[in-house]
Amino acid sequence: MSDEIVENGTANGDVPEIELIIKASTIDGRRKGACLFCQEYFMDLYLLAELKTISLKVTTVDMQKPPPDFRTNFEATHPPILIDNGLAILENEKIERHIMKSVPGGHNLFVQDKEVASLIENLYSKLKLVLVRKDEQKSAALRAHLGRIDALLERRATRFLTGDTMCCFDCELMPRLQHIRVAGKYFVDFEIPTSFRALWRYMYHMYQLDAFTQSCPADQDIINHYKLQQALKMKKHEELETPTFTTSIPIDVNDLSATE
Repeated sequence: MSDEIVENGTANGDVPEIELIIKASTIDGRRKGACLFCQEYFMDLYLLAELKTISLKVTTVDMQKPPPDFRTNFEATHPPILIDNGLAILENEKIERHIMKSVPGGHNLFVQDKEVASLIENLYSKLKLVLVRKDEQKSAALRAHLGRIDALLERRATRFLTGDTMCCFDCELMPRLQHIRVAGKYFVDFEIPTSFRALWRYMYHMYQLDAFTQSCPADQDIINHYKLQQALKMKKHEELETPTFTTSIPIDVNDLSATE
């Protein structure tokens, strides 16, 4: 296995230890990679570790050169992989179900909200279309979708999607917003409009949370994730760049005090 990058919670035997295996960076093979599902479950479990219901260990695996013990144990399976008391859960839907039903405190993260669920559902596919087609029509569709999320946040006037505490939907949405922000800007100069003030307020609050910052991949890894999908090679100087993390917001924080 590759480097363990985060341990959170206690390891004194009072709470169960959960291990999450995630994809490593496609640049250095060590730091966090830009897998959306890996970050989503990382955030879910990090929140539970903060509440001391579990102890969390996160391990990265370089899938371009997987170590022999990983191949022996998991064959061709790709992360995320959750290990709970020796039991390995290998599929995304099963991992989500296990966190909800079997991990202590996990059920509190999973709330029912059809409006939020439907808003998040097709967001990422719109980003993929923008990156593939690179035309204004697809960018307009993505902007419109983000506008609907902004309108929901404005109407609800809550810190997070379903209230003033985080839930599974926030752990799903925020990694996607980060990919939209970083990859959209790099490949097609797409930017989230500053007029979406409720959405920026939401992102500002998320950027303050360890659950997000500890799980977030570097900008370079997000960009390289899509370069690989488009069969583009990373330039040598890009491989040597110091990792950067876009967490600033383009509007005045003092104007975002509505839900502070």
